[in-house]
Amino acid sequence: MKQITTVAGVIKNEKGEVLCTLRDQGKYDYVSFKWEFPGGKIEEGETQQQTLTRELQEELEIEVEIGDFFYQVEHDYPDFHLSMAVYECKLLSSEMKMNVHKGIKWLAPKDIMSLEWAAADVPVAKLILKKYC
Repeated sequence: MKQITTVAGVIKNEKGEVLCTLRDQGKYDYVSFKWEFPGGKIEEGETQQQTLTRELQEELEIEVEIGDFFYQVEHDYPDFHLSMAVYECKLLSSEMKMNVHKGIKWLAPKDIMSLEWAAADVPVAKLILKKYC
């Protein structure tokens, strides 16, 4: 099975809300139009932190302070295995642009399970609910 290695951020703003991003139509229907934590694929020679910094700049034009490791996702989708390291992040930017996502929401941790998450992001959302509520 194909292996995809990514990194994502649990990005919090000054109110303690968490950034949630909505995927657009993609190659795989089972993740299209689902919510996810922003990030992306690790490129050769990059650290996880370098990848997260780059991806957030490309996708949302934001800067963050990358904090502690939060969770390691290992999830089998029908067409590939996703390995995703997740880090806690603090938003440093005051503005953001949606360059690849269909939508964004800031949610209080208590409301995090109100969205239809991509399957690999569900355990991250559940941990946010458990850790911050």
